[in-house]
Amino acid sequence: MTVYHFVGIKGSGMSPLAQVLHDMNYEVQGSDVEKYFFTQAALEERGISILPFNRENIHSGLTVIAGNAYPDSHEEIDEAYKQNIPVIRYHKFLGEFMQKFTSVAITGAHGKTSTTGLMAHVVSGSEPTSFLIGDGTGKGTPDSKYFIVEACEYRRHFLAYHPDYCIMTNIDFDHPDYFRDIEDVFDAFQQLALQVQKGIIACGDDEHLQKIQAKVPVIFYGFGEDNDFQARNIQKSTSGTSFDVFVRNDYYASFEIPAFGNHNILNSLAVIALCHYENIPAENIAEQLKTHKGVKRRFTEKQMGHQILIDDYAHHPTEIKATLEAANQKYPDREVVAIFQPHTFTRTQTFLQEFADSLGLADKVYLCDIFGSARENQGELTIQDLQNKIEHSALLTEESVDMLKQHTNGVLIFMGAGDIQKFQQAYEKTLG
Repeated sequence: MTVYHFVGIKGSGMSPLAQVLHDMNYEVQGSDVEKYFFTQAALEERGISILPFNRENIHSGLTVIAGNAYPDSHEEIDEAYKQNIPVIRYHKFLGEFMQKFTSVAITGAHGKTSTTGLMAHVVSGSEPTSFLIGDGTGKGTPDSKYFIVEACEYRRHFLAYHPDYCIMTNIDFDHPDYFRDIEDVFDAFQQLALQVQKGIIACGDDEHLQKIQAKVPVIFYGFGEDNDFQARNIQKSTSGTSFDVFVRNDYYASFEIPAFGNHNILNSLAVIALCHYENIPAENIAEQLKTHKGVKRRFTEKQMGHQILIDDYAHHPTEIKATLEAANQKYPDREVVAIFQPHTFTRTQTFLQEFADSLGLADKVYLCDIFGSARENQGELTIQDLQNKIEHSALLTEESVDMLKQHTNGVLIFMGAGDIQKFQQAYEKTLG
């Protein structure tokens, strides 16, 4: 029996895939850089071996699953080719693996991780389910009926998938280092739509998704009256959100979620629509929605003294706006403070004014230096260019986090897709 060796096993998709295979009794190991990533905790809990990158890790009896962050010239991938050891890219392997189940691919510019986590939780309440979430969480359940997968549009990697169902949360311009413009992004989603086997669940409030063409039924959800699944009678409170769902204008059921902001209502509607299509009873859906705890790094809260500290992955203006809206719903009487680390120079440059506008919804803004990616680690833009566009902003370093103490009753939201967590950790140390 082959051993699956993951090159870049700490990746946000690689780690959960390794977890899925391990849970299904495949032999799994991997390698990566020695820096700590939160995605490695679940691997360590399972006793999955994580080796430092080394050409000598590669030997006969392995099948190499290569992370997309690493080129063919990487020492381990290169060695595998030299020894004629099979090398399969992450997205190609996943595309083949999901064919064994009723597969649900969840994609969109925003909300795919949260929706994947919610879908996995809800469906697991009715049927054996395996899932792969982009927050580093994976679970392989023997004899699974469903496999719920987060599907990323970057570099059109999701075109390796031919899922039974696809949820499309929205189409927005992102990844400007790869996509030319919004039309280029739409083209990628349109190609995926034509590969779906049974049905597409799409947000009908999104102007781009309304134009999606498919060979299978497209079910629309949203707030607008033209949607097949519509949320009505929405009640928002500091403890969560409740709403009624109407299916083609007929009352279906009422639901409560312990979550905040319109984006979480939409994510729930997507899940409800797919479960309805698969004949999962409304009472099962409602019960599971009420008990979902969320996914990692999405509005993850902790109380420190009188302050609330929130860790959130928001790294696009649309996501920042949604996160701040959620904070204002849950904490209407508190000062909301945004601590933001831009992720990649191309994204920051492309959306400079949009970042300023969305961050302007916070009462106070602190900006950390731009986090470069493996693909681009420098640019002419500096964090001062963004600061100049935001009136109530200041720059923050790990050494100056003390200044956050002045927000004595504040809700401090640490936002970003880089290593923003180190700023939160530095601040927590100052609090003892």
